[in-house]
Amino acid sequence: MTAPVLRYGVIGTGMMGREHIADIGLLPGAEVTALADPHPPSLEAAGELAPAAAQFGCHGDLLAAGLCDAVVVAAPNMTHAAILGDVLGRDLHVLVEKPLATTAAECRAVADAAREHRGLVWVGLEYRFMAPFARLIAEVRRGAVGAVRMVSLREHRFPFLDKVGSWNRFSANTGGTLVEKGCHFFDLMNQVVAGAPERVYASGGQMVNHLNERHQGRRPDILDSAYAVVDYSDGARGMLDLCMFAEATHNQQEMAVVGDAGKIEALVPEDVVRIGRRGEHRIGRVDSVSVSTDAAHIGLHRGSSYLEHRHFLHAVRTLGADGRAESSRASLADGLLSVAMGEAGQRSILSGAPVALRDVM
Repeated sequence: MTAPVLRYGVIGTGMMGREHIADIGLLPGAEVTALADPHPPSLEAAGELAPAAAQFGCHGDLLAAGLCDAVVVAAPNMTHAAILGDVLGRDLHVLVEKPLATTAAECRAVADAAREHRGLVWVGLEYRFMAPFARLIAEVRRGAVGAVRMVSLREHRFPFLDKVGSWNRFSANTGGTLVEKGCHFFDLMNQVVAGAPERVYASGGQMVNHLNERHQGRRPDILDSAYAVVDYSDGARGMLDLCMFAEATHNQQEMAVVGDAGKIEALVPEDVVRIGRRGEHRIGRVDSVSVSTDAAHIGLHRGSSYLEHRHFLHAVRTLGADGRAESSRASLADGLLSVAMGEAGQRSILSGAPVALRDVM
């Protein structure tokens, strides 16, 4: 018997909200039936992508309308906790954009509210699904490099994009750059390191971007560059190198994992994975594999958002009889941990000292 169409509501119809609408529109068995955003131009633009969807000026009206089986929360970061407070406890599946919230304390409150929630709750950490990173994670878990000892991630990219009301120019709204952007990369570290993150030391600042901007009389305070080092309980270390005035680059993201048996790296958008094994390969002579995605929509993140939605829909279709998923590809616990690591990094930059995860969690 054919499964009924899963009806989605999208709360927040800015750039990422419209990305989700485009993804869902290409998924067999899925349909966007409701949209909510207090910003009329954003709502109008989203309506062009989903013309049959009902439109609401606030998320409460969308929830009350009973038009959805699942909701995507893609509103600004600082609104996530409050919106999820209204969503959780209803008979809805939920995909909330990263970061889960702007602080670890807010994330804990969300997780507490979700304890009795029936249905799937995922955090949109879609970089896991980006083809080169997904291949790297799978190879590491198969033992390609042995026991993981070091992980390094680099994102050299363009500055933050313009958002409605310039909300993303201020750390109070985003959680800070190491939360807003870093959560993706801390999550990738956690996918390949066996131990738990214990402490973060970071150095960063606002060096180039947004220095001459003023928004409602305030100068942006969002960091545009940072290094962050993470110590794990098993002795492994991770490092993030983030620069947001480096759009003149070949690869925007690079990830390298080194174990006691070799090294693997993934390059984006070159879409190459390289594997070298100690005793078999030497410098410049490693196995190199081109990887590609089977995503129906490439969008803003090289197809990873579409693949995330495909996995999410499959998970909804295979829920247990109690309405709970056996496992989540990006759980609230994962979302909390990635935010806590970013928050620890932000605190470390301010204090100039390492910050223990236990003091944030």
